[in-house]
Amino acid sequence: MSALPAFTLDDLHGRTHAFPAARPALLCFVKEDCPTCGITLPLIEATHRAYGERVAVWAIGQDNDHSLIVARHQLTLPMLDDSALRVSFLYEVEIVPTIILADANGNELQRCYGFRQTDWVELFARLSQLTRLPTPHVDWASYPEWRPGCGSKSVEPEIAERLQAEADVGAKHASPLRARRIEIAPSDDEFEFMFDQGLTDGLPVVPPTAERVLRMLQGTRRDAQAVVAVVPPNLAPATVEKVAVNAVMAGCRPEYLPVVIAALEATCTDEFNIHGVLATTWGATPCLVVNGPIRQRIGMNSGVNALGQGNRANATIGRAVKLVLRNVGGAKPAGIERSTLGSPAKFTLCFAEWEEISPWQPLHVERGFDKDESVVTVFALEAPHGIADQVARTGRALAGSFGLGLESVWHPKYHNFGDALLVVCPEHARTLAQDGWTKDDVRRRIQEVTMRPLRDLLPDEETGHAINVSHSNFSGEQLNQRMPKFKSLDNIHIVVAGGDAGKFSAILGGWVSGAGGSVPVSRQIEV
Repeated sequence: MSALPAFTLDDLHGRTHAFPAARPALLCFVKEDCPTCGITLPLIEATHRAYGERVAVWAIGQDNDHSLIVARHQLTLPMLDDSALRVSFLYEVEIVPTIILADANGNELQRCYGFRQTDWVELFARLSQLTRLPTPHVDWASYPEWRPGCGSKSVEPEIAERLQAEADVGAKHASPLRARRIEIAPSDDEFEFMFDQGLTDGLPVVPPTAERVLRMLQGTRRDAQAVVAVVPPNLAPATVEKVAVNAVMAGCRPEYLPVVIAALEATCTDEFNIHGVLATTWGATPCLVVNGPIRQRIGMNSGVNALGQGNRANATIGRAVKLVLRNVGGAKPAGIERSTLGSPAKFTLCFAEWEEISPWQPLHVERGFDKDESVVTVFALEAPHGIADQVARTGRALAGSFGLGLESVWHPKYHNFGDALLVVCPEHARTLAQDGWTKDDVRRRIQEVTMRPLRDLLPDEETGHAINVSHSNFSGEQLNQRMPKFKSLDNIHIVVAGGDAGKFSAILGGWVSGAGGSVPVSRQIEV
């Protein structure tokens, strides 16, 4: 025997009934539009007439108005009002009618669902044994042998989520939500309220109701109160629940949540240095590149317009990360986020690599993961800008064009630079593949064409430089030394994405890299 939860409910006359009832009780969960409830209610009423002196026989109604069902079946037994459905949820009622027999201490003795003659014959026998009262006469020939029940209102979409959100801490199915809730006046516009509270990125957000957050949490197996990351600059702990709240606001689907969680884990590492990325007056922002099977499972775009608008997964995953940084970490423009100009990429910058069309190993495999693992890599980058070469027919010529384009990153004279991401379109990838060029071949060619004598990289009367040095700091031999654009081949990251037509690739320049800046970080996505 198992103890049933205690509850109190009012009947139609305003009388309160408490369970356990200090005597055996028959709890009958019903609703008006269920045909099987209609078959069963005369038997429930007969049970009340036969055993009501010694057994609390209660119909527990799920409708907002119980008068119709009471009048139709001429019920004299107490009809308890569970229109809020909290007791139905507490008792895990999935089908109506559900009939539960309990002893005087509230221990469950018998439970049955729908309608089955054998269940009722057994129930009457048990009640007669408990009460020493005779079994009521029933014309069983007028009843079907069996009828399935109907779905309980407590398991209907949105209602079940509301009930889960309202469940008390300590209950068997207690709500996992612990975040502070904000009550909005009925006359307030919830979208305007979110703007007024400073919770948006300048675009409307989806109000994160408890029901929506619970639905979002279904996208992960992680505990809602587990800490995903400590988010700078406020060093605030971001629980799975708080990440889910912001994922709702961003417009994510539940299946996107594991990507958002992994991206935040990567973003909030010391190596990535999100505090520096946000605080710099440069326009750097987290850029997410997703690899592995999850790309197709959640419908990410790696093809036409991969870096642009129009794909929900791409747009909302990147936006969710930015909203967590804003709403949990406290990174707001003109506050800790000090970018001089900013860029549209600060709303969202997330895309998938088109691994299937690439002639090379995908990004995550290069970074040490298995091909079948789903991985997100986070870079600190500026907004993408295009590089066109519709003429090159060889790998050497095309990679040379890439080098000239990449030389503009940060400043053409700024060499020995850190990280940059080159997004190669499929047509360009085919040109390189037909000549057998590897990624390292492309990287070496970029370094080759960007080699410049140090004397050409120093500031002069015509152009400045990011580092203020003069000719007097170097000998003549040193001034003739040639320096490539990037510190090493490893700083040139290459992925394939974009539409199958059009010889237009893209460059995403980085911020300061290394110990004083940001290092790209990859995290496996838990699915």
